[in-house]
Amino acid sequence: MNLIGTYATNRVTGSMEPENKMKGRTSWIGLFVACSIGFCSAAAAAPPAAPPAGYKIDEEFTKKSPDGTTTVEQYLNKETDDWKWQFWARREGTFTLLDPEPALYPAAFIFTNDLKWIVRMQKIGSGTATLHLYRLTPQGYVRASKKPLGDLAWDYLKTRPDWRKLVKAPEYHDSAYLLEGLEENYRGLGVDWPANRYLLIGLSADADVRGRKPMQTGVVNGWHCRYDLQTGKFDVPALFSNDNAKAVVPQ
Repeated sequence: MNLIGTYATNRVTGSMEPENKMKGRTSWIGLFVACSIGFCSAAAAAPPAAPPAGYKIDEEFTKKSPDGTTTVEQYLNKETDDWKWQFWARREGTFTLLDPEPALYPAAFIFTNDLKWIVRMQKIGSGTATLHLYRLTPQGYVRASKKPLGDLAWDYLKTRPDWRKLVKAPEYHDSAYLLEGLEENYRGLGVDWPANRYLLIGLSADADVRGRKPMQTGVVNGWHCRYDLQTGKFDVPALFSNDNAKAVVPQ
C-alpha cells in the first residue's frame, strides 16, 4: 500500500497520521502550555491590591499633595518582632504599593509640583539614609528605577574626578538626601531652570581613617549633584563646583 507523504504513529491512539498533522497538533499543544505558563506568571506577578493582614495605617505619617489629589499612606506591621513599613499611594481611584520591599522606618515624601513624581526620603539606620523615586502612570505611581535614586547618585559620584580625591572610600553613615527648594524650583539658588525638571541631591559619608583621632572621619561632606527627571541623567551644575571641591576634604 502506497502512502502519499510522510506518516507517523500517534502515541495516544496508535493510529497512523500525517506527520504535518502531528506537528501541527504538537505546536498547538506547545502554544497552549506556553500561554498557560505566561498566564500563571502574570498572575503571580500581579501587585497586591491592599496592605496585607497585620498592617495598620499610621495617620501621623500620612502625606498629602498640596492640591489634595494624592495621598501617601504609611502602614506598619506591629504583629512581628521586626516592625516593617509599607508605603501606598492613593490617587483618582488608584491605590498602589510604592515598593514591594518593606522598610524598617517611616519615610518622608515630597511631590513635584506637577505631581508626576514622588521622592521618598528613607532612613535606613543610624546616620544612614537614601532616596527613592516614583513616577506617575495610568495605573498609579511605580518605581522609576530598579535601584534607589540615592544609590544611583553614589554611582554617579564614583565616575567623577572628586571620587579619586577621597582620602578613603565611605564605610558607613552614607546618606543621600534631597536639597531644600524643590517646591520653589530652587529659585533660592538664583537659577531659572524649567519647572518640574530637576532634583538636587546631597551625599555624605564617614570612614575610619588611620592616624586620625577619632578615626571616624567625614570623607564626603555634602557633595551635590543634579538629577534630570526628563532624561534620567545626572550632572553637576557650575554653581556646585567650589563647594564640591571642599566636600571631599576630610573633616
